Amino acid sequence: MDVEDHKSPAAMANRSSNKKRARNCCFICLAVLLLLGLLLLILGLTVFKTKKPVTTVDAVSLDDLDVSFDIARLQVHLNVTVKADLSVQNPNRVSFKYDTTSALLQYKGQVIGDAPLLAGKIGSRQTQPMNISLTVMADRLLSDSSLYSDVMAGALHLTTYVKLSGVVHLLFKIHVKTSSTCDLFIDVLNRRLLNQTCHYKTKL
Repeated sequence: MDVEDHKSPAAMANRSSNKKRARNCCFICLAVLLLLGLLLLILGLTVFKTKKPVTTVDAVSLDDLDVSFDIARLQVHLNVTVKADLSVQNPNRVSFKYDTTSALLQYKGQVIGDAPLLAGKIGSRQTQPMNISLTVMADRLLSDSSLYSDVMAGALHLTTYVKLSGVVHLLFKIHVKTSSTCDLFIDVLNRRLLNQTCHYKTKL
């Protein structure tokens, strides 16, 4: 009697119905997962798409410039302080966290001064100002023979360089680098900045 009940049409129909419900549940779960994945993809490509932070040099000025000559040794003793006002714009909907770095002052590729920039965070769609002061380390220039001829000619070419490296957390962690380079042309005789040309670069 039990065997007949097990194989009865009602029992078989019940098992078939259970299988159908289980299969439908699997299809529904799969469809929900696909929709969530598609939604996350659309958000990642639109609203939460990673945008490049931009570093801009707003102003550069000479705070100090002193020059003295050692004619016997054909050397120049140079003291220069350059002040730069930067702004870093974060266009993303989440914060940009950057690591500790240094702003550099260069003469013909040689680092002659630096200033530390401590790690920090720039909020969503915010612009953060940064003011730096770069002073020449005179001992780094004593062995450079070309400095004497440049100063005697009345023109000095210096370069400032700032690079920020950090991360933006959207759907996952994305590493970002933004940098600025400014070429400064200094009139030594009149102790003034003649011209500046800045270049910007951002990399994801």
